Amino acid sequence: MLPIQFTPNQHFMKIILLGYMGSGKSTVAKELARALNLPFLDLDDYFIEKEKKSIKEIFETKGEIYFRLQETKYLKEILENQFDTVLALGGGTPCYGHNMELIKKESQSFYLKGSISTICQRLRSEKQQRPLIASLNDEQLTEFVAKHLFERREFYDQADQIISIDKKSVDELLKELLVFIKKS
Repeated sequence: MLPIQFTPNQHFMKIILLGYMGSGKSTVAKELARALNLPFLDLDDYFIEKEKKSIKEIFETKGEIYFRLQETKYLKEILENQFDTVLALGGGTPCYGHNMELIKKESQSFYLKGSISTICQRLRSEKQQRPLIASLNDEQLTEFVAKHLFERREFYDQADQIISIDKKSVDELLKELLVFIKKS
């Protein structure tokens, strides 16, 4: 962790990290929250707490449409409250409903952008924890990631800032984020 302490001077601060799975949203957001002395929230964890079921269970029992509707509801709930926070989104959150409009209106957003090879390299080591990709071989994983990144690019690219994660440590990403936040 960096020994940087930064006190925001804005009347409110909601910072959102978005990007594809494996981009480090939760890891970096936790460190950013610590550096800014703000609470950290992970939208997936918030969803699980509210629904009292895992995301996998929700998909299996109620389906993706229900999941996406509830995800939007919880995103609004977080963004419309009066508390400052650093929020890590699920990879698909910006791509559904009017979520990106809400994100742009209510927060400062950062897209943690990784190349296909960086994302695949990270995901290979955590495939078993990710049901969506657990059964894919390396070639299938690359194709899966490339397709999703292509489909989601128009949403991700609407973030206020795009930060490349390739060949960067968490500390390097944190320093970069703090520079952008301090300027705003």
